[in-house]
Amino acid sequence: MTPNERLDNLAEELEEALEDEEIEFSLERFREELTLTVAADVLLKTAYLLRDHRILQFEQCIDVCGVDYSEYGNTEWTTNNASVTGFSRGCDTESKPAFKPETRFASVYHLLSVCNNHRLRLRVFLDEKKPIVDSVIDVWNGVDWFEREAFDLFGIMYKGHPDLRRILTDYGFIGHPFRKEFPLVGHVEMRYDPEQKRVIYEPVKIDPRTLVPRVIREDNRYEDGISPVADTEEETDS
Repeated sequence: MTPNERLDNLAEELEEALEDEEIEFSLERFREELTLTVAADVLLKTAYLLRDHRILQFEQCIDVCGVDYSEYGNTEWTTNNASVTGFSRGCDTESKPAFKPETRFASVYHLLSVCNNHRLRLRVFLDEKKPIVDSVIDVWNGVDWFEREAFDLFGIMYKGHPDLRRILTDYGFIGHPFRKEFPLVGHVEMRYDPEQKRVIYEPVKIDPRTLVPRVIREDNRYEDGISPVADTEEETDS
């Protein structure tokens, strides 16, 4: 059986199992990968189904991550033409695409069926103001730190998680650094103060710096005793 045929069979099995349980879903196929999208209120029901179904058997969740779709489709950095002078980019700047606040964030689960050698991406869209979804730690115990990471970086709340706290940033960290509106320089910076003999937090200071690179090229035409003007005149006379 070819990989495409195996993926076709998996898609059919997913559709049949979800329809039997009357779960609304959408199934996308892109670059030989399947993405299953369900509503947040049926996530736990879907997770148990994917794990315990006699054919699907997705017994492992190998990763959980968050996504911020507020800048999705923005082509500001797309370069279509590099034949420009100076240090500018040949980019086409388009207007910022509109997004729906109720689907700004997504919690994405990457599932693995060891016995069937199948992979599946499970996605749940979340509201911008209240990105809350049930924790799947009772379904797959290994998601403990994954959900903490998504909470820390995106601010996604996993209801029912036994120890939902920051895992990568400091305890007093302000904001969620993977959100699109989070400033690249952050809000505060920390350093060790030798006078107070402790780590202190201060507002971020931005030092001016030169953004245009200085290019230095070695050229033997400019060595001592060689005049580029004279060389050009000799070539013209000849």
